[in-house]
Amino acid sequence: METLYRDLNSLVIFRHILQAAPMQNLLKLLACPQDNADALCGAYADFAAELLAEDCNFSRYLLRLVLEDENIYTRYKTTGEGDAQVLDPLLNRELNLLSRAAAFGGSTQRAALGDPTLAAWQTEPLDFYKIYHERLGEMSTKGFGIFAKYHMFMLDDAGALVPIKNPDPQKLSELFGYERERGKIIANTKALLEGKPANNVLLYGDAGTGKSSTVKAIGNEFAKDGLRLVELKKNQLYLIPGLLDTLAVNPLKFILFIDDLTFASDDRDFCALKAILEGGVSSRSNNVLIYATSNHRHMIKETNADRQGDEISITDKLQEIVSLSARFGLTITFSRPDKMLYSDIVVHLAREAGIDLDEDTLIVRAEAHAIRSGGRNPRTAKQFVDLLAAGVV
Repeated sequence: METLYRDLNSLVIFRHILQAAPMQNLLKLLACPQDNADALCGAYADFAAELLAEDCNFSRYLLRLVLEDENIYTRYKTTGEGDAQVLDPLLNRELNLLSRAAAFGGSTQRAALGDPTLAAWQTEPLDFYKIYHERLGEMSTKGFGIFAKYHMFMLDDAGALVPIKNPDPQKLSELFGYERERGKIIANTKALLEGKPANNVLLYGDAGTGKSSTVKAIGNEFAKDGLRLVELKKNQLYLIPGLLDTLAVNPLKFILFIDDLTFASDDRDFCALKAILEGGVSSRSNNVLIYATSNHRHMIKETNADRQGDEISITDKLQEIVSLSARFGLTITFSRPDKMLYSDIVVHLAREAGIDLDEDTLIVRAEAHAIRSGGRNPRTAKQFVDLLAAGVV
């Protein structure tokens, strides 16, 4: 117990894993005197409670902590900043001692307490050295740190990445219609993942046509291939340059997702995003793209005042309006569906939901729902089918 306590306390590269509640309680348990039954029992139960809330297998839990840890070695591997002669031997030492630590099963403590019915957990032999070095070779798809555990993120007010623990589970296979439009975005995303030239994307069109759902579904679909999605709000655009610097050294690929992006004609953020898309003095990162959705073709709410004045000023103003959208290399239009496409979407969703209703009746009722709801679009179709499945309509 003394050796295990000392080994864990000697961690340098993986020192952050000791901050996890089960590991803190493990250190307390290992330091607890064996002849103090009350203290030992309490420390044992504290550790077991924290561990079993995470995993019933201590070996697997410890391995997960190690694989998801962002540390000085992962930074060295991504940025090249560090000394291999110092870090490599240290890494190997710590991986070997963690392999030994993963075998801790608590049998000594249970024996000291004389109670074999105490809570127990599983262990198994794991070669941390082999597994971790294999993971290093897969960093471009599986990532490290929080990027190994989560695939969707947002930014807090300070510009720090915050993982989305329960992301929208939207799948590409659940989206029907707009295959041609969606196919272009998928092809562009695959180009990004393959290291080929890819473009920032503007998804423009009527509300409820599946623009946002498409981006989220792509984030889910290609997470296993090394894609991570970061959602930003319009008032966070000024944080993008710093975020780009942070992500540039990451081996993963990223989509910065800005939903429902609309500006007033005199909006300061308009010019800021133009500069970001055009690129300033810093080189453009080849692992980050911006995907934005908007209900306005040029992301500007135009007024009659924007088109008033002499011919020269009007021309300049119109050129300014189109200048932002022109900086997106790929613009995809999601138009409101016609009656045939809307009917096809409704029928497809109804069959997927297991609704047994003849097609003609289904379409007539769907049309009536669309009229009441403001028009045909995939969102209206999905809402109608959900209401139908629930017996509301």
